[in-house]
Amino acid sequence: MPILSASKLSLTYGNSLIYSGISLDVPDKARIGMVGPNGAGKTSLIRMVIGDLEPDSGKIYLPENIKIGYVPQIAPPSTEETLRDEIKTAFSRLTDLELQIDNCLKQLSNSSTEDKRLYETEYASLVEEYETLGGYSYLNALDRMVTGIGLSQETLDTPIRLASGGERTRAALAKALLSNPDFLILDEPTNYLDLKGLSWLERLLNHYTSAFLVVSHDRHFLDKVVTNIWELDHEKLNVYSGNYSKYRVQKGEQALWQKRSYERQQDFIAREEAFIRRYKAGQRAAEAKGRAKRLDRLELVEDLDKDPEININGISINRTSQTILQTENLKVGFSTEPGVRELMDVPDIKLQRGSRTAIIGDNGSGKTTFLQTILGTLPELNGTITMDSKVELGYFCQQSDPGPEEASVYESLLDAKNIPLDEVRPYLARFLFRGDDVFQTVRELSGGERSRLALARLLITQPNFLVMDEPTTHLDIATREALEQVLLTYDGTILFVSHDRHLLSLLAQQIWMIDNGNLKVFEGTFDELDMEHKEDIEKPSQITKSSKYRNNSTSPKRTPPKPKTAELEKEINQLESRLEEIELQLAEDSELLTVESISRLGKEHVEIVSVRFSDPGIGKEPCLKCWWN
Repeated sequence: MPILSASKLSLTYGNSLIYSGISLDVPDKARIGMVGPNGAGKTSLIRMVIGDLEPDSGKIYLPENIKIGYVPQIAPPSTEETLRDEIKTAFSRLTDLELQIDNCLKQLSNSSTEDKRLYETEYASLVEEYETLGGYSYLNALDRMVTGIGLSQETLDTPIRLASGGERTRAALAKALLSNPDFLILDEPTNYLDLKGLSWLERLLNHYTSAFLVVSHDRHFLDKVVTNIWELDHEKLNVYSGNYSKYRVQKGEQALWQKRSYERQQDFIAREEAFIRRYKAGQRAAEAKGRAKRLDRLELVEDLDKDPEININGISINRTSQTILQTENLKVGFSTEPGVRELMDVPDIKLQRGSRTAIIGDNGSGKTTFLQTILGTLPELNGTITMDSKVELGYFCQQSDPGPEEASVYESLLDAKNIPLDEVRPYLARFLFRGDDVFQTVRELSGGERSRLALARLLITQPNFLVMDEPTTHLDIATREALEQVLLTYDGTILFVSHDRHLLSLLAQQIWMIDNGNLKVFEGTFDELDMEHKEDIEKPSQITKSSKYRNNSTSPKRTPPKPKTAELEKEINQLESRLEEIELQLAEDSELLTVESISRLGKEHVEIVSVRFSDPGIGKEPCLKCWWN
């Protein structure tokens, strides 16, 4: 029996049909990835499933005992509440009970003898429910969860409005998981996560024992975590078995079959029409008329033309010297009110003409600051950056300018560079703006279309050095693939920051990795770096130093001392013995204990549990699949 099902769902916005006749089932322990172009209605379908949006027609069936956990694209909203406060809302019933227990204690201290018994009864009932729901251990569960997702105690006390997108996403994930949902829904969870965060989320979902659905444009991520693909396409929901790569194979097979079916049908139609023309008069006129009627009733197979590709061949750029950029004794950072914040030391490096170099690192490590320093918008803290005099810079990111909002696509291109009018439409056609598309205003364009136009405006200026900061974030898969086509055929030099592992694998020939305040140069592809990292993890006792690494830091890593096993085991045994005593006393002697005794024992229980699980030397860190248990 499915944990959720829907029948014949339809939805329209204004006069636009989003989808119609959608039916679906979510089996127990399903691992679903949902894909589709931006604007296809993925988030709307989720909102209908969780009850935030009513369909125009159709029904959703959700058993009463099924709990849904939902993490939206941007979560949580900006407020003065801290990330800790947001996560604790997963335990709203327990926090309500805490307030009721505190209030009951206050009433006990101020009540008469006659009322005291009533408050004692109420207090005992509240404490019993509190204990049953895990009140004495929920803070420990919260601490384990936030440790697992990579949020420090300092970060937890950050107001939501000041938190980064990645921190907000992790907090929302923690809240959803701590609520123990039967069906977890994640809408674009990878947008704000760095490479470590992506790996963490993959491990979490691979160990997750309940059903989940994840909306994502990250092809590498989908390959790692899902076993079914839901595709929203042309107002319909198509279901495929397997991960993203298997889905693409199936799509290709379907497209080939449909193409052949179209061609066979066209041959059949041509033969029938030739027969009708030849025999529409004469002895076989009745047969010809019958064939004509059958043709009129024939359901035509749609012709699936190959998706158009962006073509930038023929866009010339000026040639630079062999070395287009080099650094010497460079320190990167920025000025703050207390002083200067230094982010990294950069080894003396050279960027060669025609190279494709990726910059990777944790969120907050200084990748964008480094780019801004190279671009000249931030000064160097120390050292120099020398750029070839023939370099013509082009900078592309998600905030790149697509032109004036009220301008047409046609006018926006001319705004970037005044080219002959007869060249405008052929150039825009290379970026898939064809026919009446060129008369759309910038304001009317989708996110992917705005990115394509911004790229067209940038490349018309003929830069020979392209610098990009997270160019694929928020782009759907079709637009990502279009961008990849551009970058693969681009003749200039590329330096880019990205967490998109598909783009990194496809494009990067060299990796600049920012780690603990140092920039390390890896002379190889992202796949080679990933493989080397995996080998190091599998052999932790061996210190490997790849010949492909170049780094200005040569100091060896210090190994932390091993814990004193015997002393730890003794401490563990003492703590666990005391826990057993408290739990036995609370269970068997609760009627004989005073309110104050119950309160004291409860507090001691919390303190011991906190010590038992918060001390990194006591016990083992829980595995991923235990975080929500």
